[in-house]
Amino acid sequence: MNQTFSKDEKIFNVVNVIFMIFFLAIIALPLWNIVALSFNDATDAARGGIYFWPREFSLESYYTVFEDSAIYKAFVISVAKTVIGVLLHTALTAMVAYGMSRRNLIGRKLYMNMGILTMFVSGGMIPTFLLFKQLGLLNNFWVYIIPVLFSFYDMVILMNFFRSIPYSLEESAMMDGANPFTIFVKIILPLSLPVLATIALLHGVFQWNDYMTANIYVDDRSLYPLQMLLFRIVSENLSPAVATGTNVVRNTTSQSLQLATMVVTTVPVVVIYPFLQKYFIQGMTLGSVKE
Repeated sequence: MNQTFSKDEKIFNVVNVIFMIFFLAIIALPLWNIVALSFNDATDAARGGIYFWPREFSLESYYTVFEDSAIYKAFVISVAKTVIGVLLHTALTAMVAYGMSRRNLIGRKLYMNMGILTMFVSGGMIPTFLLFKQLGLLNNFWVYIIPVLFSFYDMVILMNFFRSIPYSLEESAMMDGANPFTIFVKIILPLSLPVLATIALLHGVFQWNDYMTANIYVDDRSLYPLQMLLFRIVSENLSPAVATGTNVVRNTTSQSLQLATMVVTTVPVVVIYPFLQKYFIQGMTLGSVKE
């Protein structure tokens, strides 16, 4: 069937395309410039004039980055806290959301009001630091996991999706003798993969990019994630070797190593995101459905 557009709609579409191209350009071009500089010879890059393509291709900066054992340790910490954090966060948030989606839950309005309050009011940095100290979370790997096990915002997205699932499915399962946990695991979760993937992706990106937790609560360098190591390299204008106490023998500069480290820390998310994009878009749409 042919679809016709009015003059105003055509103008709007053209303006929208131009805006998107401009928006992508101001984001993509600086990122591409970082990649080009990181693959250029460090001494030559210091002369400037490199924008879209390396002038003298070189992998020296990447060789230096990967020679540093601290990079591997930080990578393991980042992967571990992202994988463990995503699994536990998604599972706990989904269980709470399933309970909150039941309108016959006793005290449901009170729980909702308490959850909404936490979205606008917090205890502050110093009380939080003292609490973590009493709980033994300082310089502890679990400081990356436990404080963000649950998110009320994510719970609301999941709760709204669970409400859209016909209750007749649960009634049929109960007639067959299934308990609530069995219904949740074998019926609700399989039907909720798109929105669960959305929550997992959002929390995974947060975990991977988070450096403030390590910056405030972790002094042990062996527990530094990649982003915290990158933060020290960039903020203190150090090379990875200086930041971690190792020696660099290759012909590199502090700036070239910073750029190479940026690329290394960004690649995993860039590679994974396209595979989850369809679930992300579908999950955000489904999770916004209201009764």
